Amino acid sequence: MIMIEQLFGSKTRVKLLGLFYQNPNRSFYVREITRKIDEQINSVRRELANLLSIGIISSDTANNKLYYEVNQKFEHYDSLSEMFGGKPKTKRSKKKQPETDESKSEVASEPIVEQIDTFADATIQNIVRAGNVRLLVFTGQFTRDETADADIIVIGDMNIPNLEHAITELEKSEKKELRYCVFTPEEYMYRKQVNDRFLANILVAKKIVHLDRDNYLQ
Repeated sequence: MIMIEQLFGSKTRVKLLGLFYQNPNRSFYVREITRKIDEQINSVRRELANLLSIGIISSDTANNKLYYEVNQKFEHYDSLSEMFGGKPKTKRSKKKQPETDESKSEVASEPIVEQIDTFADATIQNIVRAGNVRLLVFTGQFTRDETADADIIVIGDMNIPNLEHAITELEKSEKKELRYCVFTPEEYMYRKQVNDRFLANILVAKKIVHLDRDNYLQ
């Protein structure tokens, strides 16, 4: 870590890059960033301005707050993502293949998800330990997607009191109230078969997939 700090010239900058690249589909506002990386707000603001000027991150305003997120179109995104613990975007072949009806169908049904291996808060693991979790998805407030009617989606056979406690702890960490829903595997499949509107909105929303053991979203 010391060598990386020397290479990038700032401990705060290194922490920021780690936060953004480990959460590629998530936006953060300044005070949230300051709390998560445990650095002074003036230092955070200065480094955010540097990263913005380079193009590594982008910014947007919502609900009277300025949010920052990693710019996945940055030319060195893949290299920095590997260095700071994220996952590089899948590279596609530049050679154009002829389209068939079958290939068109596959593209159209491809889910809008970003699979990640880690998440910034250890409190997430408490949700996983609250039962036999088969799917854990973050959307809504976590991705600033207002079309989603929930922030956390869990599929599995859960210990509900333990799950509620885990989410309460996450709410304390995030300093905001979170909406969540829980499905058993059977209930999820039934809702999907009957084209349940609530579930359909979640499936097309921008999301962060923490866990998908049974390929529900494939």
